[in-house]
Formats: sequence, structure tokens, C-alpha cells
Amino acid sequence: AVLDRPASPAALRRILDRCLDGVDDLIAQARPLPAQLRSRRLAMESAAIVGLAEALAARLRRRDPLAERVALSRPALALRAALAAAGQLIRRAVLRPRPAPDAAAWAHVHHVVSRSRTSFLAGMRALPKRRTAAMYALYAFCREVDDIADEPGDFGRRLAALAAWRAEIERLYAGRPTYPTARALLGPVAEFHLPKAEFLAVVDGMESDLRNAVRAPTADALRTYCRQVAGAVGVLSMRIFGADEPEADEIAVVLGEGLQFTNILRDLAEDGARGRLYLPRDMLRRHGIDSDDPAVVLAHPALPRVCAELAGEARRRFDRTRMLLARCDRRRLKPCVLMMEVYERILTRLERAAWRDPQRRVRLSLPTKLWILLRHGLA
Repeated sequence: AVLDRPASPAALRRILDRCLDGVDDLIAQARPLPAQLRSRRLAMESAAIVGLAEALAARLRRRDPLAERVALSRPALALRAALAAAGQLIRRAVLRPRPAPDAAAWAHVHHVVSRSRTSFLAGMRALPKRRTAAMYALYAFCREVDDIADEPGDFGRRLAALAAWRAEIERLYAGRPTYPTARALLGPVAEFHLPKAEFLAVVDGMESDLRNAVRAPTADALRTYCRQVAGAVGVLSMRIFGADEPEADEIAVVLGEGLQFTNILRDLAEDGARGRLYLPRDMLRRHGIDSDDPAVVLAHPALPRVCAELAGEARRRFDRTRMLLARCDRRRLKPCVLMMEVYERILTRLERAAWRDPQRRVRLSLPTKLWILLRHGLA
């Protein structure tokens, strides 16, 4: 009887979305499989099928299959299949990470990264094999501790999970890690001399998120937070890239701030739903916003002016990064260039939208990401 209705009621919509959650999980598991096929032709065909499934699942999220037939048009079908096949060709051409000696640990890391759908992935693939593998492991660590802070659940349990990660980092540097991701990090920590303090800084930043400690922060508090969640990852990444120039750590910190400012501006509604507000207190006050309540701030008419000011700060970080990169070996820092190109385009789209609708999330299309990879990653 429900399926005879002209539109899906709320209860059926919830069921459809739950089914699509399962579909998304299966697609995430399928996504890395074409690369394991020896036949290039079969790999391209399989990648195209996965890409079409992903596009159709996304469309089913947005539309109602009771109200209309949800399908891809022929042009969209052809374009999506072609882009997925081309992406598979690119992935086969770019050096891929070799498995670490601990095969189970590497399989876990690869699964975490594959499920993330991150733009960061393209930047990692621009590196030689062993450095790519190290970046996969580092990203998996960041993803796992970030999920502890962001996912719903008992506060005490999540706090204990972060404390457990601190203990695991100590075991990692003692040569006795137990977590799969930490086992994958064992080789990179020794090979690239990765500082323990930077891993601990990332965990500290996630604990700040968990405690909602960074809410309308002062300028100094925001810089400290950015140094923990972005700068620390940047410093670790620079060691993996092999960047030994004096400017390397400054690039890590400055670019990290630019990336994090852009994330803040893109995720206003998502962060607000979690009770978080990263817009700096002094900027809010300067534009006449006295509250630190996310709901009040996001509804305030002065919000676009605050966001535009923070966007200007992000632009200054990107300009400074570009100047510092000019003094370095850009071949080793391709991932930095790729990340900056991606985030500058996101920032441009946010500025054009002028934060009139903070609920609308800005994303880059797959063709844009492929163009950035071809232009800046493979040159």
C-alpha cells in the first residue's frame, strides 16, 4: 500500500536511506578492487560499473523513487563511465603503494583510506611507492582518531578511546604496536624519523573537538588547534615527502592553517549540529555577533562578513605557501600543491555562494579533481 503512494512518506524514506547506507558500504569495498585486476580492459570496465553504481546511489539519496523513475540520463551515464574508466587508467599509471610486511595491517589501512573518499588520496598517489604507503598509514591514523571525536556515542567511552590511542603511540615508539594502523606505521616511523610529539598533538586536537573546547576561540586558541589537527599532520607529511628544506615545517604549518580555515568555512552547518563553532571570537565581535551559540551565529545576518574575513586569512596562507614552495623542490612537494589547488577551488566556490545557505555543502566535481591531478600531479 505504501509503494502505491505518489511519494515516499518519512518512514519509507528512512528505510531507503538505511538501505543506501548498506549500498555505500558495498561500493566502498568494491572501489579498490578493479586496480587488483591484471587485465587493463576489465579493470576499466569494472571501475566504470562501480562509478555508475556510486552515481546512481547518490541520485537515489536526493530523489524519491516513488515520485519518479530515478535513473542516469544517457549523457550522464556515458560521462560517468568514461570518467571512472579514465580514473582507473590514471591510477594504474601512477605508482601504487606496495603492501607492508604486515599484510593484515596494510589491508586494514587500505580499507580505511578507500572508504574515506578523500581528495587527499590523489595527492598521496603522486609520491614514490614507499612514501605513498607511509602516507596511507598516516591518513588512516588521522581518520581513526577523528572518527572517535566525531561519531556519536558515550562521551566517556570515546575519551577512553583517545587515551588508548595515546598509549598505543607509546607502544609504537617502543616497537610493540598492537593496533593494525599503528603496526602499519612502524616502518615509516623508523624510516622517516617521524616525531612522536606530532602524533600526540593530533590526538590532543581530537580531544579538544570531543570536549567542544574550541568554541568561538580566540585567535591564539584557533592557531593552537590548527597546529594540532592540521600542522602536526603537515609536519609528519613533510618528513615522509623527504622535504628537508628550512621552509618545510613553515609550509606544513601555514598550509595547514589555510586548509583548516577552508574546512571551517565549508563545514559550518555540520560543525554547528555537533555544538561546535570554530569562527574566531574577535571576528564575530568585530561584525557585531556577541553569541558563541552555533545556531545563533549561523542565523545572524553578519555571518557572511565574518566568513569573508576568515576566507581572506585562508587566501593569505595559500599565498604564503606558494611563495615558500618557490624556494623548495616542488617535485617532492606535489601533494602540497595538489591539496592547495583543491582547497583554493573549494574556497572560491564558498566565496561565490557568499555563505547565504550554510547548510549547502560545497564539493568539487570528479572532472575538476581529475583535471587538478593531471595538471599538477602528473607533470
